[in-house]
Amino acid sequence: MSGFGNAIFDSVQSLNAFVFDFDGLILDTESSLIGAYEDVHAAHGVRFDRELFLRSVGHVDFSFDPWHAFEKRADRAALETERRKRNRELDRGLPVLPGVAALLHEAKGAGLRLGLASNSSHAHVERHLGRLGLLHLFSCLACREDVASPKPEPDVYRWVLNRFGIKGRQAIAFEDSNIGTRAAARAGLWVVAVPNASTVHHDFSHAHLRLHSLAETSLKDLMARAASGFR
Repeated sequence: MSGFGNAIFDSVQSLNAFVFDFDGLILDTESSLIGAYEDVHAAHGVRFDRELFLRSVGHVDFSFDPWHAFEKRADRAALETERRKRNRELDRGLPVLPGVAALLHEAKGAGLRLGLASNSSHAHVERHLGRLGLLHLFSCLACREDVASPKPEPDVYRWVLNRFGIKGRQAIAFEDSNIGTRAAARAGLWVVAVPNASTVHHDFSHAHLRLHSLAETSLKDLMARAASGFR
């Protein structure tokens, strides 16, 4: 092995893992969530404030009542049940976001370990990864049940690092939101931000690299960037 092959090999030795967020990064569940709220509002003839809702996406510290446009006497539990049913229907048709599957397979083939760090539940994450045929690629799944505090706390990322027995700079995190990039940065990982339509307005100053899509990059590109300290 010579030339760039040696550089890739050396980088793989020091850059040991890729750690992916799930919602909004692998699967655009955030858009289906918004779509479900819109559909329930429309079914009841109530206007849905999409712009205000978008402000709440990915922000745990933003207080927002999604049913505020309804009358006070409205049965919010029934509305939420209706929303969940519609949400599940929309989720079933969601495809993997561009570039995700190719990068996962490429990284796995190169010997990197693949982890996942999510604020969602194991049931949610594993159901979708299984449906998409991607679950077997991951060596470690860290979800909200596994840690004391969700993102933007670094707990889920530290959980993965501890499980892999590596340090932060031996892994690249892939995130789509402000709280996700903050969590990964606080855990010491290299951070690649890939915002979607729901999070494009977020502050990604904690990320080392921002992309429009994972289809824009490759294992070779990421290894080269890591080897140069993402300069």
